[in-house]
Amino acid sequence: MRADIYLIFLLLRLLGRLPLRVLHRFGDGLGRLVLWRQGRTVLNTAANLRIARPQLDDVARHALLREVMIESGKSVAEIIKIWGGGAEQALDLIREVRGEALFDAALASGKGVIIAAPHLGCWELLNYWLCRKTSLAILYRPPRIAALEPLLRKARGALAPEQVRADGAGVRALYKRLAAGGTVGILPDQKPRAGEGEFAPFFGREALTMVLLPRLAARTGAVVLFAFAERLPQGAGYRIHLLPAPEGVADTDLATACAALNRGVQSCVELAFAQYQWQYKRYSASDRTSPYD
Repeated sequence: MRADIYLIFLLLRLLGRLPLRVLHRFGDGLGRLVLWRQGRTVLNTAANLRIARPQLDDVARHALLREVMIESGKSVAEIIKIWGGGAEQALDLIREVRGEALFDAALASGKGVIIAAPHLGCWELLNYWLCRKTSLAILYRPPRIAALEPLLRKARGALAPEQVRADGAGVRALYKRLAAGGTVGILPDQKPRAGEGEFAPFFGREALTMVLLPRLAARTGAVVLFAFAERLPQGAGYRIHLLPAPEGVADTDLATACAALNRGVQSCVELAFAQYQWQYKRYSASDRTSPYD
């Protein structure tokens, strides 16, 4: 590990001793600052909220935008605690788990388990919880700054999931793991590359949606569960949610399966609406009108 990256790791460890409520207060201020600057992130978020909450008037939608930006700031600040404090201390912040019996039953079935974890709440903490329960492989794309990859591995520690690159060999590895009854984690709202997805409704508008998860489910017969870690108010900790996938997520008809996949993401988002990564451009594509222009 490079010396500068190691220093960042040491700084994370130091700042990770701060109480979660203090870091969330800092994140609150960060989110308000980003909102005040009215940059591209805010504009993209506002465009998504107009689609997802069309019934709101301008005053109510701005209040929601402020809440979303504050939660986004918290999501950045809390990483200091999740990575810097270590996995076991992070797991001590979990106050409740809803749906754990679903996960235990899925593991016991021996069919393999696909965890669909949207960009919602604190997904790094969810990884720790899943890795304490079972061996986990996650599909990922390497960080744009290659030197950060060793930092991520070191920060995640002993409860780090196996990271499988999002390429042909990685996908084959996921099939093999599921066929053996293992567990894999996928971000179901990750926007696919052009030509690699299917359009399906998401909050009332067509969005380019990944086909990998439905194909994995259809070909392996694995159990699909949705999961996320909800951020509780006032730095009180987190609540883990596990939900069954909507019917049709493993359908061989990709339009049907992708629509079910997006319904599953929506069901999670509605439980903690402001904690979703609304700045993400779910609706932009070269062959459809973009709301971000």
